[in-house]
Amino acid sequence: MTKKIFIMGASTGIGKALAIHYAQENIILGLASRRIDLLEEVATVCKENKATVYIFKVDVNSEAECEKTAKEFIKVSNGIDIVIANSGIGSHDDILSGSSQQINRILSTNILGVTNTLIPFIPSMKDQENGSIVVISSVASFIPLRSRGGYSSSKIAVRRLFDSWRFNLQDYGINVITICPGFIETPMTEHIKSKPFLKNADTAAIAFAKAIERGEKTFIYPWQWRWLVLLTKLIPNSLLHWILNKNKYSKMND
Repeated sequence: MTKKIFIMGASTGIGKALAIHYAQENIILGLASRRIDLLEEVATVCKENKATVYIFKVDVNSEAECEKTAKEFIKVSNGIDIVIANSGIGSHDDILSGSSQQINRILSTNILGVTNTLIPFIPSMKDQENGSIVVISSVASFIPLRSRGGYSSSKIAVRRLFDSWRFNLQDYGINVITICPGFIETPMTEHIKSKPFLKNADTAAIAFAKAIERGEKTFIYPWQWRWLVLLTKLIPNSLLHWILNKNKYSKMND
């Protein structure tokens, strides 16, 4: 049986690794991002692995572009099984500058980019009475990062969105899956100095695909972060604040 999978943010990092992991015979892939040149490179690898691939140049901040792309992919693939919202950016909030431009860009891309990506696919899944929508959140949705309130709060927002949507969509056989990675070796994390429990993207993609197949509601990866997330709930705020101020992160790459 042919499986139809759409990945937004497939040009690099986790999205690229997931695309290559899924690429095989009887798989139709829709790969989207702003960087069409990088998408073409990913598509070439996926086609070598016998997948059928369609690529789309999309800005996740454009509701119209996302709707048009969803319709086109559903038409050419004759349905949809899995949609993965992976596009996201992370950087310093830059609040001391007096300008809200930087943090607003993070919030818009990481939150509205998710709703723009996923919602156009949901009516087709409802009609099919099956499918999976997936968001790449972060362990930062549980643990506040110094000077990155925009990034952390955006990841909290999409995780809470999924917690809410799960109640609505389970009635239609739609799985709602939140992936919360720790540090993954991607362009976004290459300039961070301290990266505990770092995993490469290919290894992470295997774990994420298994979690999606199982229909896990919220998947924290790797396992060490599950314990740390629980521990932070027990640590007094004053101690957590001291730890976060002591462990300063360098600026993340957009």
